[in-house]
Amino acid sequence: MGLRVAIIGGGPGGLFAGQLIKQKLPDSHVEIFERNREEDVFGFGVVFSDATLRYINEADPVLQDALAAYGAHWDTIDVLAKGEKHSFTGNGMSAIHRRELLSLMRERARAAGAILHFESDRTVADLADYDVIVAADGTNSKAREYVGEEALGHTLEVASAKFIWFGTTHIFDGLTFLHRQNEHGNFAVHAYPISDKISTFIVEADEQTWRNAGLDEFDVTQPPGVSDMKSKEYLEELFAEEIQSKEIVVNNSRWSNFRGRSTRTWYKDNVVFLGDAIHTAHFSVGSGTKMAMEDSIALAEALAESPDDIQAAFARYEKLAQPRVNKVQTQARPSLSWWEYFGRYHNAFDPLKFTFHFFTRSITLEKIRKRDPEFAEAAENAWQSRYGTEPLRTPLALNGTDFAGRLLSFDGFTLSADGTVLDIAAAGGKVIEAPARDTEVADLVGKIENASFIVVQGGDSLTRRLVSEEFRLVRDIPTVIVDDTDDAYAEDHARTEILSGRTDAIARK
Repeated sequence: MGLRVAIIGGGPGGLFAGQLIKQKLPDSHVEIFERNREEDVFGFGVVFSDATLRYINEADPVLQDALAAYGAHWDTIDVLAKGEKHSFTGNGMSAIHRRELLSLMRERARAAGAILHFESDRTVADLADYDVIVAADGTNSKAREYVGEEALGHTLEVASAKFIWFGTTHIFDGLTFLHRQNEHGNFAVHAYPISDKISTFIVEADEQTWRNAGLDEFDVTQPPGVSDMKSKEYLEELFAEEIQSKEIVVNNSRWSNFRGRSTRTWYKDNVVFLGDAIHTAHFSVGSGTKMAMEDSIALAEALAESPDDIQAAFARYEKLAQPRVNKVQTQARPSLSWWEYFGRYHNAFDPLKFTFHFFTRSITLEKIRKRDPEFAEAAENAWQSRYGTEPLRTPLALNGTDFAGRLLSFDGFTLSADGTVLDIAAAGGKVIEAPARDTEVADLVGKIENASFIVVQGGDSLTRRLVSEEFRLVRDIPTVIVDDTDDAYAEDHARTEILSGRTDAIARK
């Protein structure tokens, strides 16, 4: 007799896992248990990069078929800020309404032989007699709590920024970021088309802005399905120009904080996890749906390889899936951080520099150039127009000492370049050790009272950036970041950091 598999959660991850397991193990018995009704669909669109589509299509063309019939595709990302629009091309992406995707995936799962149950809120204990229990029950996973988060090595970090998920009847050309500042603070939107009738419309704000605008009054204890109508009306008015006075559409729309989840072990006994139940990445870099479907591919493959040894299959699943997830989460960290401080950057930079700062949160100038030479050239030309030369050759003065360029050497006490040597302490500068965690940056910076310039070392690339920006953008103190980038990429990285306004110079030991 084949494997008896129970899947908790009828979202894309659970459905895809059920379909693929049944296809790879035809003798298996697969049941999918979804707590909501079949007609209930919470959320709007899901996004996939072209690279992701290729990987998933190798397992099954469900996405390819769905996107061809119902989805939207684009190559350009637009940023609108302070009355200007700047674009970055070479970013092939597609999106589809969650409702259409789920409908097609349910058909595929049923056709493969999986049995679907709706309005069936099952627990791990209810399903204990199955050989395999796949927990695909989302970020608030009851299965994870039942198995034990400590045993799994589960960690949770809650972001400070607020976000709310809407749709709009205004159809955007592609992924579009909107920025607005009013008397309450800074608001930003991630928007993208998901059909020819509706676009996803995600709004972010820092907590103080959210409170200033009076958007903190919604009762979050209300049951799922009830939306925050006050916020809908406020944001319809704020972004009326950008959405051409079209309607903002609600669907269980309420403010929340992004919850970042990481887990050391993805299984225990006969229970194995996938998708948001076990890991998350900020929505600015990767769809949770995308990662859940990729997990499903790896899990089905591992079970097919070792159907008679479940523990070996689960270990193989981890080996296949964890590196891909780790890569996405690593990419997501600087992106999440950027969105925690987007109001600061909006206020500090002109629109072009703001856009360049945004896109270089995780890639360098040369990677941008490969995709969109015109955008890279525009950023470089703006610097050239102001300073008369390129970033690394631009002179820099630090408390009366003039350097001919912005690539320096650092020995722990002095900065030097081309025969010019500056004693940091004697010149009123301070060397700061960046913390290991970005949440510790503000406390560290707050302890530094007076300095003519700051040299930032230690930590990692993100925390060094954050320390530098606290001094440079908030306190108007020049900064030098001590960088440990590999020599092959050192100049590209240095040029990117300076051109984006993250630091005044780069030093190497």
